[in-house]
Amino acid sequence: MRRLLLAAMLLPTPAPALADALVDNVAGVTLDADGKVVRFTGLLMSRDGVVTKLLSAKDKRPDKLDWRADMKGRVLMPGFIDAHGHVMELGFRKIELDLAETKTLAEALDRIRAYAAGNPDRRWIVGGGWNQEIWGLGRFPTAAELDSAVGDRPVVLARGDGHAIWVSSAAMREAGVTAKTVSPPGGRIEKTGAQPSGVFVDMAQALIQKVVPAPLPKERDSAFLKAQSALLSLGVTATADMGTSVDDWLTYRRMGDRGGLRVRIVSYGAGIDDAIRIGGTGPTPWLYGDRLKLAGVKLYSDGALGSRGAWLKAPYADAPKERGLAFNTDTALRNLMSRAAMDGYQVAVHAIGDAANAQALGAIEELAETYKGDRRWRIEHAQVVDPADLPRFGRNSIVASMQPVHQTGDRTMAEARLGPARLLGAYAWATMLRNGATLAFGSDYPVESPDPFAGWAAAFTRTGADGQPFGGWQPQEAVTREQAWAAFTIGASKAGFAEKQFGSLQPGQRADFIIVDRDPIQAGATELRQTKVEETWVGGEKVWERK
Repeated sequence: MRRLLLAAMLLPTPAPALADALVDNVAGVTLDADGKVVRFTGLLMSRDGVVTKLLSAKDKRPDKLDWRADMKGRVLMPGFIDAHGHVMELGFRKIELDLAETKTLAEALDRIRAYAAGNPDRRWIVGGGWNQEIWGLGRFPTAAELDSAVGDRPVVLARGDGHAIWVSSAAMREAGVTAKTVSPPGGRIEKTGAQPSGVFVDMAQALIQKVVPAPLPKERDSAFLKAQSALLSLGVTATADMGTSVDDWLTYRRMGDRGGLRVRIVSYGAGIDDAIRIGGTGPTPWLYGDRLKLAGVKLYSDGALGSRGAWLKAPYADAPKERGLAFNTDTALRNLMSRAAMDGYQVAVHAIGDAANAQALGAIEELAETYKGDRRWRIEHAQVVDPADLPRFGRNSIVASMQPVHQTGDRTMAEARLGPARLLGAYAWATMLRNGATLAFGSDYPVESPDPFAGWAAAFTRTGADGQPFGGWQPQEAVTREQAWAAFTIGASKAGFAEKQFGSLQPGQRADFIIVDRDPIQAGATELRQTKVEETWVGGEKVWERK
């Protein structure tokens, strides 16, 4: 008897059948692999949160289910993927001094003064979001103006685009910056006569940042949770994190280890050193159920247009002595890209000005001869491109990672910075598609809001929330509603080698979806911008709900 019992114990037992779950009674809408709209009324998924089938009204529902959710006819659509964001910066903006909503310098100084008074124990005041163009200042703010609000305390405030900082006199003293301090390569110290005026552009920021106290791990965790909640509330279920530091990566790992990582993050290391310290010999595998992966490395060719750090082929129209800042020589950039590519890291190059885009394109064309295969070289922003260079984006599987809200937010500034002759190659989304580039849309949050509905509306109208300019700015570069949606889902997923994991709710992908208050295909641009997310689901699990 004991032998029979032992034999029975050794025999393989059939595994229990994995029952499915059904999200039913939905007005479902998504895109197929060809970018065509698909309607469905139910979503069937496996126990581990993978889509198994999209059901029509005629399809029979399974008899046996783990669970069923009745959405009562509400609209279900795939979660958005932001192809270019900065997760930790978004979080820190929410727990530090935020100047993003200020309309004038006086308003900003009032907010700084109130923050300083309300936080007397903070030896350093840190924050950001200012924009001298929105203030109508016509110049950068100064340390003297900042001193008038905070007295003798060190203050460091990042410009909205992250490419310049405004600092107090106390901060410059702490950093040892004087009239003799020289601007580093790729950076610029703004000066009044011989004296630093209080603004440090691009690589010059490091002169001050080196003495700013680093956030504590618990502060990083708090910032991350704020950022994650903000993204999920707007329907963003996955994001590229452009410029992940080792400390950022450790924060994501802490969240994942504790089961608190909800949003999916495709990470790009902040330069070669950080990428290698995180990934070692190459990209990491997907972790925490496809929620975190180091895919590549982010490199820089230039700065930003707003601080005149974007590298242009000809001088700025509104500053004839300036052409912007080249961060690397051609040889240096190729060496950095080659070092990343040899270990299989995907390369993403920040390029805003036409000279920077030409440099990045030239480097890709040369390296593609050596590094074969599906590389998906990324150019981040591709904002101002010489029209003669636009066809080059259609070669070598280049991803044009662009942000529609930059066009609506930057329009008048871009006209002033560039003049009319260079606008034909600016924010050229439709041309990118026609030339065969993979178009991936994002927001560059916290530079802009991560609200994907605002970006979606901007992409097919080329107008801002105010409907201006009438008929759209450079309307020939508008894409269709479906093309814009695809760039925020299918294109953004493909840009990060994640199309097998998520993007369009096709069978085999993770069940990442949102419930919204209107049909986005039927809504006008104004209505689309007003869309509210009611629920956000990641991997078949509800992770956020509007209260």
